[in-house]
Amino acid sequence: MFLFPELALVVTLLADPVAPIEDVIAPVEDVVAEVESLDGTENVSTEGRQVTVALTSDVLFALDKWVLTAKARQRLASVADKIKAESADGAVKVYGHTDDQGADGYNQALSLRRARAVQQALERLAGGAVTFEAAGFGETRPRLPNVVDGRPSEENRAKNRRVEIVFSVKQ
Repeated sequence: MFLFPELALVVTLLADPVAPIEDVIAPVEDVVAEVESLDGTENVSTEGRQVTVALTSDVLFALDKWVLTAKARQRLASVADKIKAESADGAVKVYGHTDDQGADGYNQALSLRRARAVQQALERLAGGAVTFEAAGFGETRPRLPNVVDGRPSEENRAKNRRVEIVFSVKQ
């Protein structure tokens, strides 16, 4: 007799090293692969056949502007090359996003203008090989919370100010 009955089970299992093994079958959720650039200005995630390239607005635009910078054009050229090489049929979607600073209406308009600026640049760079659609979401779809523990997070806000390019890859 054991002083501690719960140990009896452990001793019994250890005494009989041959025990039946059952197959464990569980559904696998969608796997999302995500890669972020070292400087944090670009994030590429893949879920199934869908690829999302997110570029922070800091690398694309000046503050409160929607005219692309020279640096942005270089970055978008590499995105256009990726789209031309990997994109399957279907429209490439360009989504603009802002942080929670400023009025909702202003952020909505700014995000749409930025998405359209990226769309136009990608159309030129892709040479008409792909169809593009643009939409602005303002601050309605943050990637990360703008406020953490009751305090604004400038790092999260910077990641929320972005343009996402979404497309499906060939199989």
